[in-house]
Amino acid sequence: MAGKKDLPIKHWSHSSLMTFLRNPLAWYKRYVEEIYDTPASPSSIVGRAGHIALQHFYGGIGKEGAVELGLEYLRAIADFEINFGRAKSRAAKKKRRAGMERDYLRAIGFYLARAPKYKVLGVEVKGVTEVEGLVLPLKAVSDLVVESKVDRRGVDIVDHKFVDSFSPQGVHKTLFVVQALFNYYTVKEKFGKPVRRFIVHECKKSKNADGKSQMRRYVIDFRDKKEDFKLFHRLLNDATAEISRPRVYLPNPTDMFEGENSFDIYRLGLVDE
Repeated sequence: MAGKKDLPIKHWSHSSLMTFLRNPLAWYKRYVEEIYDTPASPSSIVGRAGHIALQHFYGGIGKEGAVELGLEYLRAIADFEINFGRAKSRAAKKKRRAGMERDYLRAIGFYLARAPKYKVLGVEVKGVTEVEGLVLPLKAVSDLVVESKVDRRGVDIVDHKFVDSFSPQGVHKTLFVVQALFNYYTVKEKFGKPVRRFIVHECKKSKNADGKSQMRRYVIDFRDKKEDFKLFHRLLNDATAEISRPRVYLPNPTDMFEGENSFDIYRLGLVDE
């Protein structure tokens, strides 16, 4: 395998790894060429607004102020940064944006109505760390790092997700586990304490017709994930080996997020290896 200096990226993150596995050409554009011009989906923007509100709420700002800061972020996003889909006219885009605001206010209202309580040690905790056995460092951002309620010496990581529907696999969802392991290593390095759990709070944006809770909580206990740690290391090393060799980056037209964009890049020959 090539050394670090010969590799096209400086580190792996959860988002870069998932993008590489899903659509190598989209990965190359964003993480190697560092071109960030792909419009975001309305759902992802609503989710980011929710994250900003919770970042401020758990940072000490009151509920109303936190909600308003998330709304300010959402309203500041320019139209060209949003993938409106079939909404092409100015009126249609305006209607879609109004729907995004409703989704955001409803979702954040659901969460803050019974906001989980934690003794917060860090908010939006960013970290990059070297891991024994891995060629490239790992980078992650943790929504919250909190005192663990099940381990006096340790910390837990809390992640928030605003979703259209709850994840069917829950705690066994592969995406949750892979993300958890990225955050595990960066938080362990930054806080110097045992990292016990990764807690995911999913908040469903649309109101349940049956009146059931809009929130679901999934807990990944790292003590139970020894085999997942091994698989994680193997996956990272295999991905690093893959990007170290000369290759042609091909698009994935079936990618629901960036398939068309990646195929346009390929069609126009904008990436020349």
